[in-house]
Amino acid sequence: MEANAITEVLNRLISQELLARDVTRLAYVAKDGTPRNVPIAFTWNGSEIVMCTTKNAPKLAALRENPAVALTIDTEVHPPRILLIRGRAELDFVDGIPDEYLQPTSSYEMTAEQRVEWEAEVRSLYHDGMVRIVVTPTWAKLIDFETTLPSAVEELVRRREERQRA
Repeated sequence: MEANAITEVLNRLISQELLARDVTRLAYVAKDGTPRNVPIAFTWNGSEIVMCTTKNAPKLAALRENPAVALTIDTEVHPPRILLIRGRAELDFVDGIPDEYLQPTSSYEMTAEQRVEWEAEVRSLYHDGMVRIVVTPTWAKLIDFETTLPSAVEELVRRREERQRA
């Protein structure tokens, strides 16, 4: 998929709303060759999806071996809105806690006191650092079931229209 087509998909209003959410599902191939799909907090910085994890996370070895990933960000309402992204994971080992991990999220509301306690716990737990998993989209598709559909459903619509014209 060409970069301008990816940008067009990601710049749509619904895509921007989805990219402002807190959790994506990260799909990758585990070391044993089986698929994995894990929910993980993320931030969108305008060009990359950034997720943070522990330095001992099993997914890191798998991503080093096979960095191809797929991400799904979606809603829980009808009709669903779904943003599908593919790319390659780059691993960035950092000392301390990445800024992206400490950014306040929209769905996990905390009082100022809770935030202070949470951040102290995070700094205590991850004192030896974390890993940023950075994905630059190489493919993207928005499905909103109003203007865009899954490709298989688009094919069925096309076939139905052909039958109706015949």
